[in-house]
Amino acid sequence: MGIYIEVPHHLNKAEQLMNLHGAVQTLAPDSLSDISPDKYLICVVENGLFDAAAVTYSQREMEAFKHPDGRPRTWLLMDEEKVNELTRGAAAEAREEALARG
Repeated sequence: MGIYIEVPHHLNKAEQLMNLHGAVQTLAPDSLSDISPDKYLICVVENGLFDAAAVTYSQREMEAFKHPDGRPRTWLLMDEEKVNELTRGAAAEAREEALARG
């Protein structure tokens, strides 16, 4: 795991992503294949002192973030172009590598 999106403040990252970058709240799907290829599924995990906005670029990543561990999560959909801009292309590279591995 390791592609994250940064926003101005350490808390309320889901709200910031919706307000600043047009993210839309959703439910976690059963499979990433349920997500349009021009979108990324983002999992915002509330860690107490900070939130982490993780890009789920593969089924394995999504399953890891779906694992219940007591921390609240918010699931968001974001446009592929915006996520790639915010991650400086790291999300696209990770997605391509995951697809190549199958």
